[in-house]
Order: sequence, then C-alpha cells, then structure tokens
Amino acid sequence: MNRERKKRILGLCAIAIIGAAVLPLVLDGAGYRERHLDNRIPPAPQPAELVEVEPVMEELPSTAQPALPAEPPVVSVPIEPVQQAIETVEPSIDPTEATPGLDQEGVPVAWTLQLASFRDESNARALRSELLKGGYKVYIRHMAGLVKVFVGPELQRSRLEKLQAQLKQEYALDGIVVRFTTQ
Repeated sequence: MNRERKKRILGLCAIAIIGAAVLPLVLDGAGYRERHLDNRIPPAPQPAELVEVEPVMEELPSTAQPALPAEPPVVSVPIEPVQQAIETVEPSIDPTEATPGLDQEGVPVAWTLQLASFRDESNARALRSELLKGGYKVYIRHMAGLVKVFVGPELQRSRLEKLQAQLKQEYALDGIVVRFTTQ
C-alpha cells in the first residue's frame, strides 16, 4: 500500500470513531424535550370576603358658633416711589433687535460663547469648575481632538456679547459668539 492510501484509511477510521462516540449523544431516540422551568410565580391570592356594615349616625355635641378669623390688616403702599423705580429701570434687552428667531426646522436660534480650546481635558475641567464657582452656565464638548469650553446658551446674542465683555474683565478670556447646536 502506498502512503496516500494509508493516510486516507487512517483519516476515515478517525472520523468513524469520533462519529461513533458523538452520534449516540445526538440521536438518543428521546426526541425533542421541552425544558421545564420551575414556576416562581406564587399562586393568586384569594379575594377577601366582603362584609356589610351598617352606617351609624351619631349626633355631634352642639357647640357655639365658631369664631370667624379676624380680618387681615390693610397695608397701604405709596404709589409714587414704585412708579419712579419702574421708570428708572431700563430693560436689559432691546426687543426689536434681540428677538430670537426660528431656523428652517422651526427650532429657536440660540447662541453660545466659546471661551477656550484645550488638548488636555484636565485644563478644560479646571476652567469649567472656576467659571461654575463664578455662577456661570458652563459646559465642555469634545470636538476634533480638542476639548472646548462654552458658556451659555442664550436666545439673545446681545446678552452673550455683554457676558463676553464681563468675562474678559474678570478672567481675561477672549471668547467668540457661535451658534449653539446640540451635537
């Protein structure tokens, strides 16, 4: 016999032995058996029996008329100082130029102030925590390998421009006003 024929016979014998070992495990003759899982749901509770109760009307002891609460004191405030205060306060926005608009999708146009961009996230977090202590609305975003620090958003660009000047005085940060997006 040549070598090739010996190898083929040896391989055929190996397949037959493996088949003889595995075939009884697969074809045990019992067919498909469903798994029977333990039922962990408790039985339904029995409904409680209804008991009929007759209402009993008891008379309350009669008392004198309850005292009515006293009328609250009337406080008068002079109108002149209030009107003067209203006239001296100027509105914080100009409604003609700072009215928020809607974009093509019907979403309000909002603005945000980008203050800084960092490669190291710890620097951005440090600036964010410093601004949060100052009482500003601050968030950070990861964009194109950078971590950017933003203040806002605001619907009126004029408010952000005032805030930009204030942050430049307090923290020496030059920011740029950009359109706010949720992405």
